[in-house]
Amino acid sequence: MCGFIGMIRNKPSMPDESVVHVFEQQNNLITHRGPDDEGYFHDEYVSFGFRRLSIIDIDSGQQPLSYDDEKIWLVFNGEIYNYVELRQDLLQEGYTFATESDTEVIAALFVKHKEQAFQYLRGMFSILVWDKENETLYGARDPFGIKPLFYKETEEGAIFASEKKSITVMEETQKVDSESLQHYLSFQFVPEPYTMTTGIKKMEPGHYFVKKPGQPIAFTQYWQATFNPVLMDKQNWITRIQDVMYDSVKVHMRSDVPVGSFLSGGIDSTIIVAMAREFNPNIKTFSVGFEREGFSEVDVAKETAEKLNVENISYTISPEEYVEKLPKIMWHMDDPLADPACVPLYFVAREARKHVTVVLSGEGSDELFGGYNIYREPESLKLFQSIPKPAKDLLARVADVLPEGVRGKSFLERGTTPLRERYIGNAKMFEDVEKRQLLQTYHDHLTYQQITGKLFDNVANDPLVNQMQYIDIHTWMRGDILLKADRTTMANSLELRVPFLDKEVFRVASEIPVNLKIANGTTKSILREASRGIIPDHVLDRKKLGFPVPIRHWLKKELNGWAKQLIHESQTDHLLHKDYVLNLLDAHCQGKGDYSRKIWTVLMFMLWHQIFVENKFDTNELSKPDLAGQPVAVR
Repeated sequence: MCGFIGMIRNKPSMPDESVVHVFEQQNNLITHRGPDDEGYFHDEYVSFGFRRLSIIDIDSGQQPLSYDDEKIWLVFNGEIYNYVELRQDLLQEGYTFATESDTEVIAALFVKHKEQAFQYLRGMFSILVWDKENETLYGARDPFGIKPLFYKETEEGAIFASEKKSITVMEETQKVDSESLQHYLSFQFVPEPYTMTTGIKKMEPGHYFVKKPGQPIAFTQYWQATFNPVLMDKQNWITRIQDVMYDSVKVHMRSDVPVGSFLSGGIDSTIIVAMAREFNPNIKTFSVGFEREGFSEVDVAKETAEKLNVENISYTISPEEYVEKLPKIMWHMDDPLADPACVPLYFVAREARKHVTVVLSGEGSDELFGGYNIYREPESLKLFQSIPKPAKDLLARVADVLPEGVRGKSFLERGTTPLRERYIGNAKMFEDVEKRQLLQTYHDHLTYQQITGKLFDNVANDPLVNQMQYIDIHTWMRGDILLKADRTTMANSLELRVPFLDKEVFRVASEIPVNLKIANGTTKSILREASRGIIPDHVLDRKKLGFPVPIRHWLKKELNGWAKQLIHESQTDHLLHKDYVLNLLDAHCQGKGDYSRKIWTVLMFMLWHQIFVENKFDTNELSKPDLAGQPVAVR
């Protein structure tokens, strides 16, 4: 596990001492991703910088790594879980190895297959490979987007990095991309491949690129999520799910350093822990919660840990501590993220790092097995399918004139509007009519269908639930779930592994019919049945909570003053109508509606703007490991 930075020049030129010094500064900005080691490589076209977090003790494959008489140079962030098997196959074909590392296996695999090598990898990764002999740079990102890869093309060449800050640090200020801001207000994150910074993009998951000096980057998709339902006896499905999950958990536990696991009150993390303890009975688990009643799963997690006979370590977060760490967390995020759950995830990662170097977590289960409550919507809206179009149009007009908050309005709107015209993922923040009032400059052509339209085209003939899953896998999961998981753990130099997001697990999940996912009045029904007898019954029957955060209450009391101060002090008047936000906050406090998530979305953008555009915070303090728990210094 590590972080890296890479650069390719369009014209041959060995970097001088000053360029090398700046390059090392850019690499050191991500020391938190790899505090154990660093390395560099420079030739007339390419520069690589690398930070390493040691996971496998026998891993002597320091990076940048060379292979095939230095014809190949490589930097790699992630873990390859089938590298042992790939290495054995390559040895039988005559390939030789100087190390036991998965990095060298990637290099040998590349020599054999070139860019087709990436589709053989089972794991999480972002990779840069310099083919020195052919003067060509290759790169790839894992199928699900677990590991990040940013890039920027310039006249001089292109630069790549594990975190955006390694690229933007060389610019005096970041220019806010207005299109990305408008999309952010819809999604609560910036959808890939965009970032909030003009000129910088994210490489999309499941793609590789080829870049030759003097030529633009050329991207190719090597993996795509597809659903292919298969009719099979329910017991066979249960067996398949159990087998593939046990296998995935086993290979995700390959490590020479302590491996722990996050544990909430939900089914996903409990499945991981229950299976992991069969391979390591002494596994430690970690949980987090809040002081406010109803917003903590610590008690349930402790009960689960007791029944599984594993140790549980928990941490309780106060409102003051929550807001105190927000600037540091937002600095690590690189782009604004309005999911309040990123903060408790940061705290549980910080607690886990005191005891282990690697943690397992349950991300991806909901997207693969149909776990979100919204996936039950097609079933509840079935009656609209039998209503003639004229009547449906009439109902749509009725819904349009009903006041906000009136019972039944939302039901009529959803029932009379095609899925592709309204569904943008698990969470939708501001509607277009609201963004017109909030933004100083609103672009009529930038509807959220610009992001989701081509995705819906790919699954136009699939069942509606599968369509929703597909949208979430390509938006919500990469833009929110995996973003916060990667950044909050890496901020604490902790490696996170997600056994649900495994190619073999997806192969099984993609074949499950909808009627086995959404059944018995619940979600991911077949996964629950496959878990019975493995996890405690009290977890199976609980309502899904996720990481509940009491911002709805805090914005009325504990954090109200902080919120108003942030709005007034933020230098975003040229971008946003602040009166709209203040009025929304007042309406929320007066109980006219729950506008907390919309308010939070704006607040997190304003905080990001203070950090990266206004330079209000001391980034040297923000980047320091959070060991002493001291407040962040403000300039």
